[in-house]
Amino acid sequence: MSAVAIVFLTLAIVILWGGLIASILYLRARPDRADYPQGGEDDERPANAIIERDT
Repeated sequence: MSAVAIVFLTLAIVILWGGLIASILYLRARPDRADYPQGGEDDERPANAIIERDT
């Protein structure tokens, strides 16, 4: 392998693993989202109703 290929290989490894480590650290610092939008929990349909589509 030439020197340029080794440099690019090292750079690619640092970018990929660095991004993985940065994302893991970010998720460890802020594990849950606190500002979910209102609603979306109950849709007022029976659990075993026939699915109706607007077509």
